[in-house]
Amino acid sequence: MSKSLVMIMAGGKGSRLGPLTCHRAKPATPFGGRYRIIDFVLSNFVNSGYRQIHILTQYMAGSLIRHLNRTWHLSGYDAYVELAPAQMRRGDFWYRGTADSIYQNLNLIHDSRTKNVAVFGGDHIYKCAIDQMEEFHESKDADLTIAAFPVPREEASQFGIIQVDQAGRIIGFQEKPADPAPIPGQPDTCLVSMGNYFFKSDCLEDALHTMAATPGTSYDFGKDVIPALLKDGASLYAYDFRENHVPGDAVGASYWRDVGTLDSYFEACMELRSPVANLNLYNREWRIRTAQRNHPPARFISRDTDPAVDIDDCMVCEGAVIRGARLKESIIGYDCQIKSRSDIDRALLMSGTHIGEGAKMRNVLLDKNCVVAPGAQIGIDPEVDRTRFPFITESGHIVLPKGTYVPASGPIEFAQDIGSLLITDAATKDAVAATAMQPIIASRSRHSYRSAGPGT
Repeated sequence: MSKSLVMIMAGGKGSRLGPLTCHRAKPATPFGGRYRIIDFVLSNFVNSGYRQIHILTQYMAGSLIRHLNRTWHLSGYDAYVELAPAQMRRGDFWYRGTADSIYQNLNLIHDSRTKNVAVFGGDHIYKCAIDQMEEFHESKDADLTIAAFPVPREEASQFGIIQVDQAGRIIGFQEKPADPAPIPGQPDTCLVSMGNYFFKSDCLEDALHTMAATPGTSYDFGKDVIPALLKDGASLYAYDFRENHVPGDAVGASYWRDVGTLDSYFEACMELRSPVANLNLYNREWRIRTAQRNHPPARFISRDTDPAVDIDDCMVCEGAVIRGARLKESIIGYDCQIKSRSDIDRALLMSGTHIGEGAKMRNVLLDKNCVVAPGAQIGIDPEVDRTRFPFITESGHIVLPKGTYVPASGPIEFAQDIGSLLITDAATKDAVAATAMQPIIASRSRHSYRSAGPGT
């Protein structure tokens, strides 16, 4: 069991996920029917033997805190998953950047007295035997080791770009450049930072104090800390994530997704259905842990008055009841109900969703507790969809916020608590305002935590 301290940055808003994150932090966003995004990084650490874990929260942390308190408990001496909410320890301000979240919690690092500190993000989907990365960090006697992964050059400008020598030592770093430098000999590929780091504790403390004393600092690892360490001649290495081998998975089955946009989030969920999924949820040697719920097994019903249930290439979670419906290439969350003669194709339904009889849906993403009325159609007629639904992605996926009610015709209805956020949040308000058929905001009696129709 590793004694190194773990700091997971989980305070991000995830603005590009808009309607899914107006009321929750990105790490708390449901994923794949029954998980939360943060379950993946936590499972990686626990499966790798780490037992001293701090989770740094800030934006809309209520849902995240409830999930962690109900789900993530470690037993044994000096073993914990502990919340570290923003406390303004360095002044009257919240976290001003990724590095500031660690700077304002340096007391935790100092008190731990561990040689190394793992500083990881809490909002990506991947599997990683993290102890192998720390072994690499130790073997190089590095001050900082950065997990690195190659991505297509056209996608690389949203990441930190790394240049390395033949030994893997970092010789250059640019944070989100407009014209990212490709890997030598691979003009269409860049080596990017995954935002996961191992620091020597002393190096991290010194670097953060230096950052805070620098005029005009952005309090950011990519913009400030890493370039400053490079300039000062510190020993920085890139850990090739492709070399990591998770026990029980096939060699070379490396998988990492940023899920920073609605389209990438949707496709990452759909990739769980791949015939040979790189993100293997069925590996018993590397379980992805999440909440244990008291739902009965999923049930499929075909009676005399109903057509036969027709399911092709779907994942269906516990507690779901599907009666006489057709489902194709979809993920159905726990505690969902789908009524007779419904037709669902490439849909992601989060928990508590109700689909009425005869409803038809294509390429849709429904947050928790949505209700689709009998006979309603979503994703069938693009022209009608553009007048009714505020959130349609570049790839044509229709996204319904938590607790939305979709009638067979006419404007959709937002749950009161979510609607009041959608019309004021900078990431969503313009899309709502531009919708031709303006959504209705329900009365205060209907909230997003209740799965029901309008006015109830």
